[in-house]
Amino acid sequence: MDTADRTSHDARVVRLLISGAIYMVANAVGLIVAAVVLDDMSIDGPAFITEVVIFTAVEVVIQPLITQIAFKNAGALVGSSALIATLVALIVTEWVSDGLTIDGALTWVLATVIVWAAALLAGLILPVFLLKRAATSNAR
Repeated sequence: MDTADRTSHDARVVRLLISGAIYMVANAVGLIVAAVVLDDMSIDGPAFITEVVIFTAVEVVIQPLITQIAFKNAGALVGSSALIATLVALIVTEWVSDGLTIDGALTWVLATVIVWAAALLAGLILPVFLLKRAATSNAR
């Protein structure tokens, strides 16, 4: 591997790590917002990091699968695949961890929408904030 290939590979790895960190922070924001807004959803503080890791891992694995199934079988459902992935990730996280509790069908539906929307917004805002901060740091 020559120097140019190595530099390109290193840059891709760094971008992947930054993207993963932003995705995890965005999911953490989504879970926190839903827990604050919904009375029948709670997150245990000490287990929070574990819950975010489980939730993000499940979502990363299940999202492409759901999108592919929807695309093959019901094209109209492709747009809702992110919501379905969020619901599945919430179910698995609640089932696997002791720190996430969601009670009631309405709370499940609202939690899915709130976590999805808050994580989406955080995922859009965080990179802009980080780029602005990096540009400010480099200007000094």
